[in-house]
Amino acid sequence: MPNQCPAFSPQIAEVIQDASRLVGQTLDPHHSIQGILALLSNKLGLTRGRVVLPAPDTRMLHIAYSHDLSKGEIDRGTYAVGEGVTGRVMATGEIALIPDVSKEPSYVAHVSAAKPTPGERVAYLAVPIMRDDTPIGVLAVHCLKTVIGHFDSDLYILQIMAAMIGQTLHIHDLIEQKTRELKEENRALRVKRREHNAVHGIIGKSGALRESIERARKAAASQATVMLVGESGSGKERFARMIHLASERREKPFVCINCAAIPANLLESELFGHEKGAFTGATNARPGKFEIAAGGTLFLDEIGDMSLDLQAKLLRVLQERCVQRIGSNRETAVDVRIISATNQRMEEAVNNGGFRLDLFYRLNVIRITLPPLRQRKDDIELLALYFLNRCNQMHTRNVMLSDAAFAQLKGYEWPGNVRQLENVVERLVIMSDDDLISEQTIRGILNEESGVALEEGGQINAMSSFQEGQPADLMPRPYSKVHPGDREAILQALDKTRGNKTLAARTLGMTPRQLHYRLDKLDIDL
Repeated sequence: MPNQCPAFSPQIAEVIQDASRLVGQTLDPHHSIQGILALLSNKLGLTRGRVVLPAPDTRMLHIAYSHDLSKGEIDRGTYAVGEGVTGRVMATGEIALIPDVSKEPSYVAHVSAAKPTPGERVAYLAVPIMRDDTPIGVLAVHCLKTVIGHFDSDLYILQIMAAMIGQTLHIHDLIEQKTRELKEENRALRVKRREHNAVHGIIGKSGALRESIERARKAAASQATVMLVGESGSGKERFARMIHLASERREKPFVCINCAAIPANLLESELFGHEKGAFTGATNARPGKFEIAAGGTLFLDEIGDMSLDLQAKLLRVLQERCVQRIGSNRETAVDVRIISATNQRMEEAVNNGGFRLDLFYRLNVIRITLPPLRQRKDDIELLALYFLNRCNQMHTRNVMLSDAAFAQLKGYEWPGNVRQLENVVERLVIMSDDDLISEQTIRGILNEESGVALEEGGQINAMSSFQEGQPADLMPRPYSKVHPGDREAILQALDKTRGNKTLAARTLGMTPRQLHYRLDKLDIDL
C-alpha cells in the first residue's frame, strides 16, 4: 500500500475525471461500474477487471461486474471468504499485490490471467471495497509488467476507483431499500383504501366473493333464516355479522354459539336457559342464547353437529317463536333471527338420517355458499397485506413480503382458508429474523403446513394423519364424511382405551359426539 499520494500522470488524472463523470451521470451501478472497469483497461492497462461481491443468500463471493471476462470465467469466479488472494482481501480488508501470479501458490486461478509476451510477468492487484471500515467487496485487475515493482500509482488509482464503486453500490442499496419501502407503503395504502371500501370488514375483489356478498346484502333486507355453507376458516361468522349489521336488527344483540364445541347435554341449557335447581349445579336461573339475543340475531355455527333430540326442540322454537327453559313450565316469546352455518354437506346428512328434513327446510330459506380461499386467488395478496399490517402493529415489527413471497402464497391451496393464511402471516411476523421475508422462508413455512390435505369436494381430512395419543384440542377437527374405512381405526382406538369412548374420541382427534355419530353410521355395536 502506498504511503503517500504518488505523482499522477495526465492519463491517470483523465481516468479519474472520466470515472467521476460516469458516476455522476447515472444511478445505474451496472453502467457506471462497467465503465470504470473499461477505463482502467483501455487507458491504464489494468486489464480483466472485476468487482467481487458476496451473494446475499450464501455469502459466497462471486463476480458481479467485469470487463473482458467470458461467461465461463465469470461462472467459475466464486470464492469463499478467506479463500485464495481475493478471499483473503475480503476477509482482512487489506490490499493484495502479487507481482507474478505464476510464482504465488495462494493465487487461485478461477479466472485466466492475461497472456504475457516474452519478458513480461502477470501481476494481480486486489483492493477492498469498504463501507464503514468493513469490506463489502473486492476490486481486482491483472497487469502486465516487464519490471517487478512500481505499482504505487496502480494501487492508488485502484483505491480511488474502489471508493467510487463502494459509494455507487451504497447509493444503489439505499435507493433499492427506499423503493421497497415506498412499494410497501403504497401497498399498505391500497389495502387501507380497500378496507375502507370493504363490506363490514370482508376484504376481497374476486367474483366469487362479490357474488356471496351480494346475496348476503339481499338476505339482510329480509327476516328470513339464512344458512351459510363453507369450509372451515372461510369466514362464515364474519358473513353472519355482516348480515346482522346490514339488517334492521343492527342495534340489537348479535349472539354466537358453536354447536360442535359444547356437549349435547349442555348445549340445550346454553340455547334455552334453565331455572334454579333444574339439574345438579344449576344454582341460579340463567337465560339461554335465544333470550339473550332477543330482537337481534342468533348465529348457530356448526349446525350439522347438533344432536337429533336437540334438533327437534330447535324446530319447535322456530315454529312457535317461544322458548321454555329447562326446569320451567312457562314459555317465553322470542323475536330472534336465525343464521346457521356448516361446513358439511347438509343434503347428505339429511339423506343419511343425521339431520331432520323439516329443520333443514326451516334453516335453508336463503342459502349462501362461501368460496374457499383457493378459489379466490386474487384476494390472497390483499388479505396477506391486511394481516401483515395488523400483525406488524400488534408485534411492533416492520416486516415486508417480497414479490416472490407473494407468488408462493398465491400458489398454495390453503386448506384452512383465510384463518390459516392469517396464522401463517402472524407466524412469519413473529419468527422472521429479517424485515424482508424471502421466497425460501415462505416455502419452509408452507412445507410445515402441508400435513393437512383436502379430500375431493374440499373437506379437510385430518383423521387419515392423526397422531395417536395427541389431544383433540391440538388436532384439526375432522370434518370429513364417514367412510367405511374408518371402522378399523375406530375399533383399534376403542380396543386400546378398553372401550372408553371419550378417550377413544380424543385419540382419534374428534369429539365424543362425532365418535357416537360414526358408531351409529358404521353399525358398530359395543
